Amino acid sequence: EVQLVESGGGLVQAGGSLRLSCATSGFTFDDAAIAWFRQAPGKEREGISCLSTRDRVTDYGLLVRDRGRFTISGDNVRNTVYLQIDSLKPEDTAVYYCAVHENLRVGQNCFAVWYDYYGQGTQVTVSS
Repeated sequence: EVQLVESGGGLVQAGGSLRLSCATSGFTFDDAAIAWFRQAPGKEREGISCLSTRDRVTDYGLLVRDRGRFTISGDNVRNTVYLQIDSLKPEDTAVYYCAVHENLRVGQNCFAVWYDYYGQGTQVTVSS
């Protein structure tokens, strides 16, 4: 059974940083695509960043402003993916989800796939 468990969210002041974690199990971690999405109240879900766990290639969502504030990384020993968010802004307030696409083909872009499984999300709230 595929399981994704996010953690690391919370209440933080603008300008602060957070590192979100996505602990995974139930699939072959080394040939997957894992992505971070977020959804704010009243808004559509937005893709932030994704990672190919085989070759560590990353990509970032086109709609994400200030992409330099977001850094995705993976730990193939712990089967965990992280999202570092720096210089947090109130507009970053949202529920953050990780998701997995299994069996990513070699050379395939990690945002050009359908994500089959999502975690329950972790709330990030940024105060001004």
